[in-house]
Amino acid sequence: MSIQGIFYLIAVILIVLAALPIGTRGISLALLGAAFALLAFSWDTITA
Repeated sequence: MSIQGIFYLIAVILIVLAALPIGTRGISLALLGAAFALLAFSWDTITA
C-alpha cells in the first residue's frame, strides 16, 4: 500500500470516529480527518 493510500485510510477512520457520539477534548477528529484527506489528495503534487 502506498503512503497516499495510508493517508486515505487514516482519513476515513478519523471521519468515522468523528461521527460516533464520543467526546474528544481539544482536537476535532473531523478536521483532522479532513486534513489527512487533503494531504492524501495532494500527495502527488507535494512529492513532485
